[in-house]
Amino acid sequence: MKPLTLILTLCIVAAISQATPIAIVTQPQPQPQPNESFKLNQTKPQNQGSTCTYTVTIKTSCSSPSYTRDRISLAFGDAYGYQVYVPRLDDPRSGTFERCSTDTFEIYGPCTYQICYLYLYRTGYDGWMPEKVTVYTYNYQPVTFNYNTYIPSGIWYGFDYCRGYLPSTAAV
Repeated sequence: MKPLTLILTLCIVAAISQATPIAIVTQPQPQPQPNESFKLNQTKPQNQGSTCTYTVTIKTSCSSPSYTRDRISLAFGDAYGYQVYVPRLDDPRSGTFERCSTDTFEIYGPCTYQICYLYLYRTGYDGWMPEKVTVYTYNYQPVTFNYNTYIPSGIWYGFDYCRGYLPSTAAV
């Protein structure tokens, strides 16, 4: 029995020693981008008569200023033109967007398909660095957008992963 165990052990060691190592390549995380051409959707009828609830969590980075008095707006949507816009999330009196904090917002807006873009807009002088923004909705998986950088003032800044989607003629 011992010779069989020894032979089996040697075979396993030989097989492992001949294995080709697997190189693990990590893809760089996409970085948020300014979008000078981003427009709020005011022309597309947005699922007339249907309203959906979204929960949005925003984690402010521990590298952000201790608080901000800046005005923070949010827009997100799907590849078919349905968009949710919140003109002001901030409230300096309530401690919104303090350093190392996570703020949760319940947002009502037009129903969308899978969220594939999200932009933040900041105006003010304090500066603000979100770590990440996550959007939760009833019918789809939550989607997280990792920022980890300061939001420039006066421009929509974020992510657009919709380029791979084809617009549906049924949603036009």
